[in-house]
Amino acid sequence: MKFFINETDQIVNEAIEGLLTNPKLARLDSFPEVRVVIRKDWDKSKVAIISGGGSGHEPAHAGFVGKGMLTAAVCGDIFASPTVDAVLSAILAATGPKGCLLIIKNYTGDRLNFGLAAEQARALGYEVKTVTVDDDIALGKEVKKRGLAGTLFVHKIAGQLAEEGKSLEEIAAIAQQVIDQTASIGLSLTECQHLGQETTSRLNDEQVELGLGIHGEPGIEVIPYAKADQLMALAIEKLEANLSNENGRYAMIFNNMGSVSPIEMSLLVNSFRKTKLAAKIDYMIGPAALMSSINMSGFSVSVLLLSPEIEKALLAEAEPIAWQVQAFKKPAEIISPKLPETIPYEASSNDQVYQLINDVAQLLVSIEKEINGLDAKVGDGDAGSTFALTGRRLLTVIDRLPLKDTGKLLLSIGRILAREAGGSSGVLLSILFTAAGTAYTKSPELGKSLLEGLQKVKDYGGAQTGDRTMIDALQPAFESLANGETINLVAQHARKGAEHTKTIINTKFGRSSYLSEEVLRNVPDPGAEVIARIFEKMASGK
Repeated sequence: MKFFINETDQIVNEAIEGLLTNPKLARLDSFPEVRVVIRKDWDKSKVAIISGGGSGHEPAHAGFVGKGMLTAAVCGDIFASPTVDAVLSAILAATGPKGCLLIIKNYTGDRLNFGLAAEQARALGYEVKTVTVDDDIALGKEVKKRGLAGTLFVHKIAGQLAEEGKSLEEIAAIAQQVIDQTASIGLSLTECQHLGQETTSRLNDEQVELGLGIHGEPGIEVIPYAKADQLMALAIEKLEANLSNENGRYAMIFNNMGSVSPIEMSLLVNSFRKTKLAAKIDYMIGPAALMSSINMSGFSVSVLLLSPEIEKALLAEAEPIAWQVQAFKKPAEIISPKLPETIPYEASSNDQVYQLINDVAQLLVSIEKEINGLDAKVGDGDAGSTFALTGRRLLTVIDRLPLKDTGKLLLSIGRILAREAGGSSGVLLSILFTAAGTAYTKSPELGKSLLEGLQKVKDYGGAQTGDRTMIDALQPAFESLANGETINLVAQHARKGAEHTKTIINTKFGRSSYLSEEVLRNVPDPGAEVIARIFEKMASGK
């Protein structure tokens, strides 16, 4: 499949550059390491409204930066949440005495990276509140709901209230009300195709996915392909069953998930008009690509129960580029806030440690495509890229690391991961190495320190052994290390843990809880597989 791209690793950067021809937008000058798009006219006199997440959802999120909506947006790699430092940069750059509201979509990586950045900002004296959008009704009530295009309702209402000078407490309360009164569902004929990656498909021409997310992850149900009216009726029937107010009036976002042609979108609006829910809709935003999934041939419908205050804020004028013609200008920049040094320690030499880090980093780079392919079966297809990015960064900074001091080395790797590696894997491993480094400086026992770091990962991330994550490989490996076993035995325990994830098909945690037994069976968790490969590399000494 052909795409309009130059270099795959520059897609997000070049897309942001194109967006910044809008003269009312600017980027922080730490771009592209930190991708923050911010209002050029922002003076910090009002509450800042900040959101963001992985790229690939354009025009969300940066396309909704502007008066009456977002103050700033933080952009991660495609389908990977931005790093903690990127989010912190946005908070420091945009927040004044009235504070800021972070609008987070309910995905593990976004919750972790935005949540930790909020904690760090509070520690620095900033007033920060967060709300988490979970508008997807497809998954039921037993698991945490995902954030979909209904997030844009929160952007609009919160942005308008901030523009009116409301307090942070008032805005956060109404934003939560909007979240509680929003419901969304998606349906697609195809998966999305990652730009620059090999084309794959899990659906045949007679299949459609209902209730899918915005990262190309499998839908909750595969249904037979049918006429547009029938497909729309199925989706809206499921949506309407989850609305609490039968007599309420609603606004609707009619979202193109990427590659549905304009004529099909208009036809789908007509299909929606034939449903019972249509009689309750007062306003429609779209049909348009508003929160896409790269090039997915699908749509989503989000509805918001109206109240007088919400309706007034929704109808107020706003200027973001997502729906207005803009002048074509060169990108502007605003000075980025100074962040702490990534590696605050003096470099030191240790040939054995150097070789170990070099070998592991090279491994992470070499298995990128293979792990992406594995992740595409059970997730969003970017796990290999996340780990490869970490490997490449370690190779560039290896000569600056304190290789002689294990505690400082662990802390340095934690800092590198916090700044450079997005997604849930990056921030969780950052937590692991940072906590392990702190523990090691107090008691220099590597295995026990790594177990302490892993406990912090559990505390923040919520997963435990048996939840089908990389913890299933890390836990037995670290326990083996703490017990003084050889590296060969450590590697065997890690491999056994990774293999066990192939059999875990019932979990209420993370993305695996969204997927069917058929999708999960005999497929290892990609993160656990990477961990097993790392220890096997260490054991081989090659």
